[in-house]
Amino acid sequence: MTEILARPSTSESATSSTPATATATATATAGKPELARSLGLVGAVLLTLSCLTPASSLFVIVPGLFATQGTGTALTLAIAGVLCVGVAFCYSELGTLIPSAGGEYAMVGSLLGRVSGWLTFFLAGVAAFIIPPIIAIGTGEYLHAAIPALPVSGAYSGAFVMAASTIMGVFDLRANAWITGVFLVLEVIAAGVVAVLGFAHTHQGAGVLIHPVVSDGHHTGALPFATVMVGLAVALFALQGFATAVYLSEEIQEPRRNVSRAVLWTLGLGAVVVVVPTVAITLGASGASALTGDNFDLIGMVKGWSDSAVGAFVALCIAAAIVNAAIVMVIQNSRILFASARDKAWPEPVNRALGTVSGRFGAPWVATLAVGAPGTALCFAPVDTLNGITGVAVTGLYLIVAVAALVGRRGAHKAKSAWRMPLWPAVPILVVGSLAGVLFELWRTQPSDLYWTLGATAVAALYWVLYLRPRAATRWLIDADPGAR
Repeated sequence: MTEILARPSTSESATSSTPATATATATATAGKPELARSLGLVGAVLLTLSCLTPASSLFVIVPGLFATQGTGTALTLAIAGVLCVGVAFCYSELGTLIPSAGGEYAMVGSLLGRVSGWLTFFLAGVAAFIIPPIIAIGTGEYLHAAIPALPVSGAYSGAFVMAASTIMGVFDLRANAWITGVFLVLEVIAAGVVAVLGFAHTHQGAGVLIHPVVSDGHHTGALPFATVMVGLAVALFALQGFATAVYLSEEIQEPRRNVSRAVLWTLGLGAVVVVVPTVAITLGASGASALTGDNFDLIGMVKGWSDSAVGAFVALCIAAAIVNAAIVMVIQNSRILFASARDKAWPEPVNRALGTVSGRFGAPWVATLAVGAPGTALCFAPVDTLNGITGVAVTGLYLIVAVAALVGRRGAHKAKSAWRMPLWPAVPILVVGSLAGVLFELWRTQPSDLYWTLGATAVAALYWVLYLRPRAATRWLIDADPGAR
């Protein structure tokens, strides 16, 4: 199958048989739509940190981790954070080497070939469409915790948040950077309040962090290493978002310098906001059983540590954080879709529509709507299935980027100006090995999520074989450096 996908057709041979040639052809193409460079480093970090949305990860994703990891949740997140440093190095180097709104697919397609770029685009698309509704669904629960008179309706409140975020995503990016910055301050305050209260009301010693235990509600036992490996997929998802700076590289000023800074600053700040309160929650809980399953009630713990008013304030801040995350993710994901249209991934009428940029706001408004509408509908899908598939997609995406980083210093790319990671090639090799281990454990213990993702990827491969590959002269022409024109 791989041989069929990778082998160029007759029409492809006439124009390009290597990634470099395809890139050159794309770069030479005139008249492509361009995005406005309106973001400085601070604005880029605000937007990227808002997309990592550490408080939303803390309050929406981490509770699910507590159910499987128990008191080892902070340890699992810390291990994921170390892995993410290596991944961030890969993104920083490739994002400054190939500064395109296409993000992963532009980087991988330029270095490993067009078919690899297409399959990478698909995996990024899976995460792009699924992650925002997963986050948005949590809105109803926290609004109800703050205002008990409001009904709990995760699907409907999530759909409303997605629709509102889609409308916001159409506006000027610089304005959105400061709007999301205000929301970001609120979510950091909420995380800080939880951390302070947790550390002030500790019930467990620090030993439970390095000798973790997990409870099934009746019995408590040591956390198995295999369970930690499976939990890493969700933990990577919880810290996912630092790569948003790569998608915004066409709108960041001086991208070859600022993209890497935005990626690394975002990961560092985001990890602190997620991990430190997680440690506080673990130590402040009455025991492992309080962290697992239906027994875990974060707002209830906050109210127990303080009072109902503080709990309501924290819940409202969390709801604001979720809205913030949805806005930025819609912005990020619309840029991926916009870039795919510019690179001719679709039939021409679709390319023209998705490549439309608003003359007033400078945003790809059709692509924004195309991202927001399916995301709104996915709020009504089973959350556990969405979480599992996203964990597989994010892990696979990071693995492919790390492989691309291994070949990023060959040929013409070797002499290009870019941020270069330390300890190359050891860093990407370690990342590849670690992520392959995570995928193996997922296949061994939760194969259905892996099979769903592989099945959908096979459909994307068929699109390549039946539509893109026979039209190689006019379709999927990856533009590795749009700003160079």
